[in-house]
Amino acid sequence: MQSENGFMDQVARLMTNAAGAAKGLRDEFATMAKTRAEKLANDLELVPREEFEAMKSVAMKARAEVEALRARIEMLEKRAPAKTHVRFERHIESLNRKAAKPVQKRRR
Repeated sequence: MQSENGFMDQVARLMTNAAGAAKGLRDEFATMAKTRAEKLANDLELVPREEFEAMKSVAMKARAEVEALRARIEMLEKRAPAKTHVRFERHIESLNRKAAKPVQKRRR
């Protein structure tokens, strides 16, 4: 009877040791896989998610500002041609009046 208990104790110790060894092997494999993945990410120059999200936010804000400026420029361009056109016509008229006057030579 005692030999059976001794045998069962040895089998139990063996199984416990095997389970511990398997867990250690699994942990070692997980550590190696994580290290390889981090090295690959560094080699590919990947950025962390937080940094990516921060830059995405900055880019979205810049895009919104650009769109607002485009709309403002478009509005100003719609108003500017009428004013510019009138000024240009007045300038041309004044040049034409000056050209129509006879040029007087200066006497010495």
